[in-house]
Amino acid sequence: MTVRRPDGRTARRAAGVLGAVVSLLAVWPSGRLPAQQQTSLTIYNDGRLLVRRTLPVPVPKGTSTHRLALGPLEASTLFSVDPAVALIEARYDSDVSEQSVLRRSVGKRFEFHTGYPFGPLTATLLGVEPERWRLDDGSIVFYRPGQLRYTEDMAVTQPTVELRIHAADASKTLALAYFTSGASWQVSYNVVLDAGKARVEGTAAIPVQRIQFDSAEVQLLAGSVRGVAGLPVREMVVTGAVSAEDRLAARAAPVATEERVGEVHVYSLPGRWSLAPGTTSVLPLFEPATTGVSREYVVRRPQLFYGIEQEPGEGADIPVAIHYTLDRRRGSAFGDRPVPAGAVRIFERDRERRLQLVGEAIVQHTPAGKELELRAGAAFDLTARRRQTEYTTERDSSAAGVRIRATAGYDVALTNARDSAVTVSVYEQRAGEWSVIASSVPPEKVSATVARFRVAVPARGSATLTYRIRAVW
Repeated sequence: MTVRRPDGRTARRAAGVLGAVVSLLAVWPSGRLPAQQQTSLTIYNDGRLLVRRTLPVPVPKGTSTHRLALGPLEASTLFSVDPAVALIEARYDSDVSEQSVLRRSVGKRFEFHTGYPFGPLTATLLGVEPERWRLDDGSIVFYRPGQLRYTEDMAVTQPTVELRIHAADASKTLALAYFTSGASWQVSYNVVLDAGKARVEGTAAIPVQRIQFDSAEVQLLAGSVRGVAGLPVREMVVTGAVSAEDRLAARAAPVATEERVGEVHVYSLPGRWSLAPGTTSVLPLFEPATTGVSREYVVRRPQLFYGIEQEPGEGADIPVAIHYTLDRRRGSAFGDRPVPAGAVRIFERDRERRLQLVGEAIVQHTPAGKELELRAGAAFDLTARRRQTEYTTERDSSAAGVRIRATAGYDVALTNARDSAVTVSVYEQRAGEWSVIASSVPPEKVSATVARFRVAVPARGSATLTYRIRAVW
């Protein structure tokens, strides 16, 4: 693949998505990158990597050509980070198969190992598919006359790129940036509930599929960055198992530092990292934090699109869900940090103080200061059964036309097998014009579409909520 830049005298920003990414790159006031900078990676959740590399390649003043083994990359995203260096042309060669080597070498002489005492022989490649060879005596054969040997300049062992660049000044290094794929990052949180408090730990796992970098700076980008045509194909990354040694190292390692860049958040991992295919690296995102937690038992029915339906039958059982809300008010260690999307595991202690997993939840990217709600499954000892007890409709004719007014009654029977009383929040959700006209428990208006009833259920007992609603459409 060939990428051309028409002007060799001035540096240009890459078009398309690169224009949105340039703002994420560090800017050096001197216009040159520090010589000690080698490789810096930004890993996105979707499998993309923004790679910034400073290579020990002498760059003369003026126009020059360089052949570099950069590995897999998206050629259309390659550009110079150094403002004093402009990319004129790039030829990317990603095919490392033997057939590709042969196609590039038509007309060249090859050496064959025959195994016979008279030693190797040579032949000239005339073509491929099928292979045609001219032997030294002028004869032509359609088979290889021995074991083929490739010289170092013939064989391509990894994807390479040939660059033609223009530099305003000579330099000892060449700084480039490009996108590739083959790694992602995932966040996992452990929440331990104890005496009305929650201890929260967050770790980032980086599963690597097909890239390899040694001693690289690594940043993890949290946020929504839209991909467009021309970016690397997003691959399904298979997460490798995390060893006990990795987990112990993660606990002892320094935590990542976080900063906002534009409309996303970037986590910079301490030190330098080596990434290899099939491995998973784990690192704490922040120091463990303790915060307040509240628990809510919830009965919620699916929201109807509009109006009221007549519901046949004797009612239906509805799970009593468990929602935990973590306090993240500003001014606290946990509240002043953003929370990247990830999986949450919730633990509580048994009588012997052993940790037991009691729920799992998924959280989305959550800004600082916003509380965290964890929907963690259903309660074992609480049950709910909801049924419709009445349903009537009438037509209301007016100058505006004919409208339907419907009235429906419901009861929700709640039972509690626990040794302590609980409060269950029953939510009624409807779209359109509707209202609660009577209820055994006062309703709370949560929003235009949601009303909530808080029902006290005694220990080893039951309680029934009754209510009537009216809707017009």
